[in-house]
Parts: sequence; structure tokens; C-alpha cells
Amino acid sequence: MSDVIDASAALAWLRGEPGAEVVEPRLAGGLISAVNWAEVLQKSRRAGIDLADTSDLFGVRGLTVMEATKGDARLAASYWEPGTSLSIADRFCLALAYRFDSPAVTAERAWATLDVGVEVVVIR
Repeated sequence: MSDVIDASAALAWLRGEPGAEVVEPRLAGGLISAVNWAEVLQKSRRAGIDLADTSDLFGVRGLTVMEATKGDARLAASYWEPGTSLSIADRFCLALAYRFDSPAVTAERAWATLDVGVEVVVIR
């Protein structure tokens, strides 16, 4: 079973933040939604990190970027609730985890209380 890595977890690892040690071993064989990958790349770029360098760092560690499907989109939309704090990228991460019956690895503590049919691993 592959772990599905949320952008918040990937960025925590990239920046050496608390929880990075939890993310590190999960990168090998891990999956990330293309939607979350876009967030990682955008925030890396904003921090002045070359996009190719970011891709190389994660690629060498075995993280695979997965295309978002129509099914993921439907499920991500179904996770929306009025007043929810879940972003569209958050919901795509959860949908990918659901599709692969895999844990979703995140730095978002609020995910621990979600009831969306997905195991959530909070890294800090």
C-alpha cells in the first residue's frame, strides 16, 4: 500500500520542518495528486527554489505524481461542505487516498477528525 502525500506534508519535508522525519520514509513508493503537486511546485517557486530541483528531490526519493481523474473530481467535490476548511487540493489528496485505499499523510491536524473513508496520518 502506497501512502498519499498531501502538499503540506511534502512541503514540511522539503523545508525540514517538524514532521519531516515522518514524511521521509513514506516518499519511497508514495503518491501525490497532480493538484497537490502543483501546490508544492508553486510554493517552491515562491520560495525561490528551482522547479526542476524540486522535481528531482522528490523523484529521486520515489514519489509518483498521479493524474487526477473524473472520479477523483467527483469525490473531491462531494467532500465539500459549507464552511469547510478543506481546500480543493486537500480534497483531491483525500480522493486519491480513497481511490488507492491508502493513508493520506498531512500536516493538517483538522484532518484527524474527518469521516471520509480514508485513514489520515498527521505528521505533527
